[in-house]
Amino acid sequence: MRQGWRWFGPEAPVTLDEVRQTGATNVVSSLHQVPIGRAWTEGEVRERQAMIETTPPGRSRLTWSVVESIPIPDAVKRNGGRAKADIEAWIASLEAVAACGIPIVCYNFMPVVDWTRTELDYVIDTGATAMRFDHEKFAVFDLFVLQRAGAEQQYSPEDKARARDMFEAMSEAEIAEITRIITSALPGSTTEPLTIPQFREKLAAYTGIDAAKLRQHLIEFLQAVTPVAEARGVKLTLHPDDPPRSLFGLPRIASTAEDYAALFNAVPSKANGMCYCTGSLGVRADNDLPAMARRFASRIHFAHLRATKREADGRSFHESAHLEGDVDMVAVLKELVAEDRGRRANETIVFRSDHGHRMLDDLDKTVTPGYPAIGRLRGLAELRGILVALGAKPT
Repeated sequence: MRQGWRWFGPEAPVTLDEVRQTGATNVVSSLHQVPIGRAWTEGEVRERQAMIETTPPGRSRLTWSVVESIPIPDAVKRNGGRAKADIEAWIASLEAVAACGIPIVCYNFMPVVDWTRTELDYVIDTGATAMRFDHEKFAVFDLFVLQRAGAEQQYSPEDKARARDMFEAMSEAEIAEITRIITSALPGSTTEPLTIPQFREKLAAYTGIDAAKLRQHLIEFLQAVTPVAEARGVKLTLHPDDPPRSLFGLPRIASTAEDYAALFNAVPSKANGMCYCTGSLGVRADNDLPAMARRFASRIHFAHLRATKREADGRSFHESAHLEGDVDMVAVLKELVAEDRGRRANETIVFRSDHGHRMLDDLDKTVTPGYPAIGRLRGLAELRGILVALGAKPT
C-alpha cells in the first residue's frame, strides 16, 4: 500500500518538505484554483505536477498519484446526461490528468453541500480539537437560520423544541459562526460560501429529485466518463456521502454497501471504483466496514483512513483519533492488505490518514480545517504501525 498525503497546493500551510517528513511518498492534490465546470488544461496539470515531483537535491521523491477532486458541476447532479457541456468539460479535465500519467481520480456526488460539520474546533478530553457534527446545532441552522421550506416535517417535536431552546439562547456571533461553517467551502468543494438566499435557491433547484433520480443522474454521468477513464488507464473513485444520510431533505446515494453495489452493477467497468472512506461510512452503525472492504476489494483504489465516534443521540459524531472511535482499523487494514498483496506494484492501494486532531503547535497556527499537519502525522504513524504488524511494507 502506498502512503499518501493531501496537499492543497503552494499556498497550503503544510509544505512539500513537511510532507516528506511524514514518511508519505504519494501526494493527493487538485487544482483548487480552477472554477468548477471549467476544463483543466494539460499545462495546468503539468505545472502542479512539476511542483510536486521536481525533487530538490538531497530530498526524497514525491509522486502525484491521486487527483482529489475534479468537482462535478451541480448541473450534472440535477440533470444527469442532459448536462452535456458540463460532462464534456469534466472529461477534458480527466484527459488532461491522464495525459500526465496520474492514475486515480476521486470525486463525490453530494448535492449542494460537500462534507458537513457544525464545529471545526470541538475541544476533546486531551485538549486537542476535532471537527464535530452536532445534530441539535444542525437542526437550529436548518429550522431557524435557513428556515428551509418543509424542514419542520423532518424533525420530531422533541428535536424542534430543543432546537428552538438552543437557538433562543445563542448570541448573534454564535449564529453567524454556525452559518459560516455550514455555508462555507470545506476542503474538496472548491465553492464560494453561499448566502442564505443562495442556499435556499440551490435547495429549491432539487425539488422533485429523489434518491432514484439522483442515482440515475450519477449512472448517466458514469456511462459517459468511465469509457474514457478505462481507455486512458485511470481509476475513478467515488467518495461516500459525509455524513452518510440525507441533509436538508436532499437525497444521498453513496452511503451504504447497497448504494455502491447499485452503481457497480449499472456501470461494471473496472475503472468505476470507490474511495473507501472509513470515517464517512463509519458514522452509520449499520455499515460493516470490514465486510464492505472485502465485498468491494477489487474496486478500492484509494482509501481515506480515519475514525469517527458516534455520540449518545446516535446522530451526532466527532472525529476521533485514528485508532479509536467506532472504526476497527485493524480489521479494515487486514482486508485492504489481503487485496493489495495480489496487485501489481503500480496498482496498489493509495491510502492517506484522513483528517486529524488539531494538537500541539498546530493549536497556535492557521490550519486547513480537518487537515492539520501533526494530527494527520500521528494518524499516519499509527496506520503504518498496523501495516508493519500485519506484515505489509507501506511504500
